[in-house]
Amino acid sequence: MAISLTEAAADRVRSYLEMRDSRLGLRLGVTETGCSGYSYVINYADEIRADDVVFEDKGVKVIVDAQALKLIDGTEVDFVKSGLNEAFSFRNPNIKGECGCGESFNV
Repeated sequence: MAISLTEAAADRVRSYLEMRDSRLGLRLGVTETGCSGYSYVINYADEIRADDVVFEDKGVKVIVDAQALKLIDGTEVDFVKSGLNEAFSFRNPNIKGECGCGESFNV
C-alpha cells in the first residue's frame, strides 16, 4: 500500500515547500500520546533517513519512518478548510478507535 494525498493536501504542501530552502517533501509519522494511543505528526522533511520509506503522490514526496508506516499504511492525507479553521486530516484504514475529540487513535 502507500500514503496518498488529496489534491487539496498536495496543493497545500507544494505551496509551503516553494517557500522553504529545503523542498524535499512532507514527513508523516505518529507519536504515542492522547487518550487513544497515537496521534499524527506532520512536518516538512529536510532529509531522508536510512529507515524511511518514500512515496510520491501528485508531485509531492511523502517520507514515513518504517515503524510508523505499520500504523498508517494506506492513509489518505487531506487538507480541509472550515470557516477560519484549516488543518490536515487523515483517513487511516487501520484505525480501530478514536478518542472523542479526534486527536488520537488506536490500531
